[in-house]
Amino acid sequence: MTAEVSEQSPAADARTTAGTVRGRWENGLAVFRGIPFAAPPVGEARFAAPRRAARWHGVREAFAFGSCAPQDYAVFRDQVGALPPQSTDDDWLTLNVWTPAPDRAAPRPVMVWIHGGAYKLSSSSDSAYDPRSIAREGDLVVVSCNYRLGVEGFAAIEGAPANRGLLDQVAALEWVRENIAAFGGDPGQVTVFGESAGAGSVAALLAMPSAAGLFHRAIAQSVGGPFLSPELAADVSAVIASRRGLRPTAADLAAVEPNDLAMAGEEATAGQRERVGRWGQLADHPSLFGPVVDGDVLPTTPWQALAAGAGRGVELIAGHTRDEYRSFLPPGPGAVDEREVSRALTVYGPGPDAEAAYRSAFPHASAEQLWVLVRSDWLFRMPSLRLAESQAVGGGRAHVYDLTWPAPDAAHPFGACHGLDLPLVFGDFTTGFGQLLGVPTPVEALHLAARFRTAWTAFATTGDPGWPAFDTEHRLTQVFGAPPTVAAYPEETSRQLWQDHEFPPLPLRA
Repeated sequence: MTAEVSEQSPAADARTTAGTVRGRWENGLAVFRGIPFAAPPVGEARFAAPRRAARWHGVREAFAFGSCAPQDYAVFRDQVGALPPQSTDDDWLTLNVWTPAPDRAAPRPVMVWIHGGAYKLSSSSDSAYDPRSIAREGDLVVVSCNYRLGVEGFAAIEGAPANRGLLDQVAALEWVRENIAAFGGDPGQVTVFGESAGAGSVAALLAMPSAAGLFHRAIAQSVGGPFLSPELAADVSAVIASRRGLRPTAADLAAVEPNDLAMAGEEATAGQRERVGRWGQLADHPSLFGPVVDGDVLPTTPWQALAAGAGRGVELIAGHTRDEYRSFLPPGPGAVDEREVSRALTVYGPGPDAEAAYRSAFPHASAEQLWVLVRSDWLFRMPSLRLAESQAVGGGRAHVYDLTWPAPDAAHPFGACHGLDLPLVFGDFTTGFGQLLGVPTPVEALHLAARFRTAWTAFATTGDPGWPAFDTEHRLTQVFGAPPTVAAYPEETSRQLWQDHEFPPLPLRA
């Protein structure tokens, strides 16, 4: 979607605690882009917790998105067909606001989007995340933010706090609490939502003491793991630093230009599988980064925290797509043979007899189907379900969904793959995963998109997405199929296979 805006578009001003910003009216919404919510993380601030943005005098134009954080594409390079985008300046920590009315007269619910991207790529400026449809149809304020990625945001670095990318997200939410009223938003009615690594971030925020009270509802779309132990994260960082002949310390890495440090992170994936003896499941994972359960910034895993009651004051939606990992399936017929599926079942399945358990539970599944199933379950489906189960066990309210409607693109039979929910939520059918929907957009997709946005905006407004809350007895789930239905959780076979798995932080094996 391309915004209909010109130099003559009428201006919209809002006063923040740091100074006045000027956005533009675009198609009935006041849009502000590139507002700094924290100081640039460079110089003494690099690898530090985010610091408050400097005040400015006069009016600051908020017409353009801020620069993306340094990117690491690694295994995604062949898929995107290009080098990672380079950060053009150091002002990465910015956010954007879409609002029907930038005034305090009638405060509206607020939704804060946290983008995904394996904790190492993408940004809030991606056109697939344009929230105009959400803001306009839901009559609410939408915020999206950048945060530090890869080495800058998630590597375990001596002399630096863990989970700097998560701390950036907390800083963005603090900015929302302090400033969103000036944009027509209600700071007492904030919903945080994200997909993949963005949903993993939402899960982490639910468990972080520093994020307590900053949001009141949460939507986690395909919770992206894994979460790392401090020991494993430190070992990964040592390998990355060694690519530049350095130690994984803030003092050493500060000498490396940020874009080059991101490339060092990508280079560390060379020979990644050979480290399976030390890194275990992470050795064959698309990303070397994830939230670190350090005992301080992130005291425990989200599943432990919610089961202990940390989310009682936050209403939650958690869900996934049916065929999550199919979008990562190697191209070509026979790309996954019996040897590869046996390895995947052994590495990623729960328990010592995972291969036998999966083959017994899914006796008619092909090698390709088993490969997709076990990796979908390990990385997205079961962590998402467990988040809702933990919320229910801990006395909180949760709603579960499963997107089962398959993308109709015959040339790319990805089914209900990872990311297919993005065009349905945001309404962009022309870029990214929206292209899987075909041209013209199928009527079923249009209907599902309307259902998604209605559910998400209703939840942000009232806490009720339109289907019953989840409990561990009935497991009622919104199944987004054609037509949508409410039924017992559909992936029951996988649920039983994983019911005793605790999803601990990935350990360092040696």
